Amino acid sequence: MKKIPALLLALCMIFALAACGQQAAPATPAPAAEQPAEQTAAGEPAPAEEPAPAPEEVELVVFAAASMTETMTEIKAMYEAANPGVTITYNFDSSGTLKTQIQEGAECDLFISAAPKQMNALDVSCDAEKNPDGLDFVLQGSRVNLLENKVALVVPEGNPKGIESFDQLIEALKAGDILFAMGNSDVPVGQYTQKILAFYELKEEELAAKGLITYGTNVKEVTTQVSEASVDCGVVYATDAFSAGLTIVDTATKDMCGQVIYPAAVLNVSKHPEAAQAFLDYLRGPEAAAVFESVGFSPAA
Repeated sequence: MKKIPALLLALCMIFALAACGQQAAPATPAPAAEQPAEQTAAGEPAPAEEPAPAPEEVELVVFAAASMTETMTEIKAMYEAANPGVTITYNFDSSGTLKTQIQEGAECDLFISAAPKQMNALDVSCDAEKNPDGLDFVLQGSRVNLLENKVALVVPEGNPKGIESFDQLIEALKAGDILFAMGNSDVPVGQYTQKILAFYELKEEELAAKGLITYGTNVKEVTTQVSEASVDCGVVYATDAFSAGLTIVDTATKDMCGQVIYPAAVLNVSKHPEAAQAFLDYLRGPEAAAVFESVGFSPAA
């Protein structure tokens, strides 16, 4: 009879050992499909990608000759759309006025003049004849001849005086029966006009004293006088005539006034010289060239 309790005790111990063995069994690995999708080589989750940094905000201040107003405004929209973060602010005026503002400390990154004279006066690499004050504002290595324009004789709608050429203009001025508009002497278009008058051996001072000449502080003012028919004719750039819808009756030759070259340069006082150089490079590229050529500019030789 004592053997039965001993047998029961042995059976209980066997069942207890079996239960412990089941609890110690390793857990079944999760199916491969349930593992993390992205892991590093060490089996750790890959870090999340960081968002691309926002483009640097840059404001470029560009001083440009008034004759470039329409084309540069169009190019601004194109460039800003292709270069997020870059804002272009323009100052359009006569090249002489712009040169003076730069000399007096106005903030400017890029300067485009309608004649070499104003750029030379800011370029320390020019001799004393071209830069008498020894001014040093041009970032050396950045200066280029950007564009070429033409000097044009324009008339108001209907051409009431029947002026068809520079030869006819000169005869009308000699006769004293015409009112002619030109730029001031500190404005490139005025300086080109002075050369034309000198080519024909006419004295500007005498014509002005007779009341035959009116003046504009920049080419846009001369263009407006002709458009409004407050004068009988005037000398402007071919590009301004195109933009204003004026009739060009003649263009000046190189012998009459030389080439009309527009130099451009990054200034050494620029806060953003690299961005200014990038914009200047764009102005020399095919997209900008198409805009310039559409109104009569041509690449400078």
